[in-house]
Amino acid sequence: MAPKTPKQQEAANRYLKENVEEFKVRVPKGEKNPIVKHAKEHDGSLNKFVNRAIKETIQRDNTITSQGDV
Repeated sequence: MAPKTPKQQEAANRYLKENVEEFKVRVPKGEKNPIVKHAKEHDGSLNKFVNRAIKETIQRDNTITSQGDV
């Protein structure tokens, strides 16, 4: 991939600022590499894996909570 021009980098930074939020995740030493390896094997990227894991956990938690309300 060719390096970005300053204008392209500026546009990319503006897009990220307007459309994306970030937060840091900390894991115990030694756990990062197995997580990254798993993510690459199943989702292609750590970001996709983390987003999928969060969405699935929220969905599962909401399902458990709604079943408890019956």
